Amino acid sequence: MYEGSTSLTWRPLTSEDAKASADLLNAIETVDKIGENYNEEDTLQELIDPYADLERASLATFDGEVMVGYMKIRYKPSAEEVHRVFMDGGVHPEYRRRGVGTALVEAGVAAAKVLHALHHPTLKLVVDVHKCEHIAGVAELLRSQGFAPVRYYQRMERPLGDALGDAAIPDGLRVEPWSERNDEDFRLTRNESFKDHWGAVPMPVDSWKNKIINQTFRPEVSFLLRDVANGVPAGMLVTMSWEADTVATGIRDAHFMVIGTLRDYRKRGVASALIGHALRAAADQDYDRASLSVDSANRSGASGVFEKAGFTPKMRYVRWALEV
Repeated sequence: MYEGSTSLTWRPLTSEDAKASADLLNAIETVDKIGENYNEEDTLQELIDPYADLERASLATFDGEVMVGYMKIRYKPSAEEVHRVFMDGGVHPEYRRRGVGTALVEAGVAAAKVLHALHHPTLKLVVDVHKCEHIAGVAELLRSQGFAPVRYYQRMERPLGDALGDAAIPDGLRVEPWSERNDEDFRLTRNESFKDHWGAVPMPVDSWKNKIINQTFRPEVSFLLRDVANGVPAGMLVTMSWEADTVATGIRDAHFMVIGTLRDYRKRGVASALIGHALRAAADQDYDRASLSVDSANRSGASGVFEKAGFTPKMRYVRWALEV
């Protein structure tokens, strides 16, 4: 329980908190240095997530008008056997070690139970937290609340100043840039290709539009590979880029947010072709760097594909889980 100064006030987040949220996250970045910068539009997009129930499952704490800590829960629109809710949060560096983080985590676990009872009451509940492993105090806090590490992810990067070869497209496939006309093919290909990925669930249209087709989406660096013979999509790659990161660092980063290959087209160079094509497109449009995140336990050999394309590990993230 929080036992610090009584001057702090606590209430659920609202969509009106976008600016205060961005200010808090940018203050956190100055100390944690995980490469994530935000503007008001970015945080608003998270606050209006259709699967973030702010009234029931969020909490922010303020010192006067300044937000100094927050927590929010995102539930899954669908689930089988296990409902994995995602808890996000953070505390301003000047307010750490005062019990704020503990209070937010405890509130988050309680809120997760509320949402679980509303949406998937017959399933097992697991609360997930995804944090960069070098952030001071996170491991101690989460372990004290019963969380344990269950998965590791690598952020990988590749500079685009190096010479890039031509991306060969496998025989029988053609490449298409994203358009409103094939957007649904992108979404369905993502859902089908991620069926066997740990923790993944299908993205409904509202989630796709909120999480992918938003102001950070870069359609000019997003591509689909389609089977020429039958018209079936074989794989897709979606790129995103954050203006706030560019402003803060001077580096234009093309982040390959989603890369997926349908099962019938695996082991045919689909992912390599998509990555090569996207790297060339990003370089041609003056991006300085490409980045992506990969599950260290991915059984499809994704890490090897990315390393072959010139990506190197830069930062590791831990997925913590609490079985409730």
